[in-house]
Amino acid sequence: MIDKRLMNEMPEAKRFVFYQVAMQWIGMLCNVVLVFALTYLFVNVAQRTLQMQHIWIVSVVVAFAILVRFYVQGKASDFSHAASCDVKNHLRTRIYTKLLEMKNSYSSHVATSELVQLSVEGVDQLEIYFGRYLPQFFYSMLAPITLFIILVWMDVYSSLVLLICVPLIPMSIIAIQKFAKKLLSKYWGRYASLSDSFLENLQGLTTLKIYQADAYKHEEMNKEAEEFRRITMKVLTMQLNSVSVMDIVAYGGAAIGSIVAIQGYLDGRVSLYGVICIVLLSSEFFIPLRLLGSFFHIAMNGIAASGKIFRLLDLPAVEKKEGKIQDDMIDVVVSNVNFGYEEDRQILHGINLNVKHGQFVSIVGESGSGKSTIAKLIVGLAQGYKGSICVGNQERNQLDDSSFYEHVMYVTHKPMIFKGSIRENLAIAKDNLSDTDMLEALKKVQLYDFIIEQGGLDMQLVESGNNLSGGQKQRLSMARALLADRAMYIFDEATSNIDMESEDAILSLIHEMAKTKTILMITHRLSTVVHSDCIYVLEHGSCKESGTHEELIQLNQTYALMFKKQQELEAFYGGEQHA
Repeated sequence: MIDKRLMNEMPEAKRFVFYQVAMQWIGMLCNVVLVFALTYLFVNVAQRTLQMQHIWIVSVVVAFAILVRFYVQGKASDFSHAASCDVKNHLRTRIYTKLLEMKNSYSSHVATSELVQLSVEGVDQLEIYFGRYLPQFFYSMLAPITLFIILVWMDVYSSLVLLICVPLIPMSIIAIQKFAKKLLSKYWGRYASLSDSFLENLQGLTTLKIYQADAYKHEEMNKEAEEFRRITMKVLTMQLNSVSVMDIVAYGGAAIGSIVAIQGYLDGRVSLYGVICIVLLSSEFFIPLRLLGSFFHIAMNGIAASGKIFRLLDLPAVEKKEGKIQDDMIDVVVSNVNFGYEEDRQILHGINLNVKHGQFVSIVGESGSGKSTIAKLIVGLAQGYKGSICVGNQERNQLDDSSFYEHVMYVTHKPMIFKGSIRENLAIAKDNLSDTDMLEALKKVQLYDFIIEQGGLDMQLVESGNNLSGGQKQRLSMARALLADRAMYIFDEATSNIDMESEDAILSLIHEMAKTKTILMITHRLSTVVHSDCIYVLEHGSCKESGTHEELIQLNQTYALMFKKQQELEAFYGGEQHA
């Protein structure tokens, strides 16, 4: 069971596999030498012709064979490790590179949980495939032929019987493979589905608890786990049965060959030395293939995993874009843009807007109006729009992302905070940042005092920064964005779902940045956009109004009604709190 693409994909691992086979073959020859030497000693004892020099010769030969065998076993282990490391490094690098090429579009083809599973356990299965199965496969083909060539001079008949019985093992493997291929495909499918459900339920555990739906999801998980247990037991049963079949073939073949050799000795056709050598080495015809059979399920798992990995690697690459932003004088012009995440459901309808260099432009509207979709199209997180989006006189779908992000910073309401220190989280903003730069940024987002109390820049953050509040995470994200020092900033609901203190600090900073940077702010809070140079009002994916705050209030349509309603709500809740 050899996958040609896998072999071609791993040229270095292939080299280590053949080195390992060579070491195993030399080790087998050492076993043959040991058997020949000890049999020679035994025959001399039986025939009462043993002399001291025989003992010395046999001792030297045995010692030499044992030392060589010990050395080649060590080298075979080293080559196996080298092949395994090469496979892991090569495949994980290929997967990582593919994800970088595809960016966020990978999620429409493969679930994140399945991707993690393939990158970890799937690659580990292929590590075993190259490190153990493939060397054993080639060695198990080479060993019987070598033994036949050696033993045929002692007895043609028994050697032929042993050689003829050897193919019965791969024949049984091929027969099992037809059944196992479908079974293991189902196994990986159920495994991926269970992993996906587990990750989703774990991430949504708080929500499930709030709605008291955790028991329902628990039952669903139990059903999926039970299905996975059943398919796993079928796989194990298949493996056990295949091992039993191969044991019968292996030991039966060795027994038949030995019987033929013994009969030859009784008929006077085979010498005592020959019959003992054949009997002792008969199992060596079958042990390599028997061991190969025990690796069979590993190989099948590896092939199943490789199929999924190659499906990911074969996904069409995102077209490389050559467009470059030439300077920081960036204008963004959106002209007659239509877009939908699904072909039959349009989100944006004929959107036109203009963000000139140095302006503070805002996009407002109710939830679901398409505000964030515009931001995603501009930053390249959504693809396939119709119309034109020009950034710095370059069409966005022809603009290199690296060039774009050198000039534009995108800040969302879901900041990514990494496990590690405050310093490590801030250092990714820009090369060669000093502690002074970082502390100054923390002061601007009003996070300095808290960080200093907690140990300064060496304060350790847990996964996702969960030892910070939501507002503190958002302010840390703002400090990082500030340190990046881009020409243009796009804030997508950057003050959503945080406390009033954090919101005030962030808004104050955004308005200060607007004096020197180009700002595109997307929000549903109209009180934060009053001082914008231009406000675009979205409704059901269309731009209904645009202008300054004063112009839109005088127009007394959608924006004015929204603004008045929000003021009334804020006054109402403010009055409640005051009371």
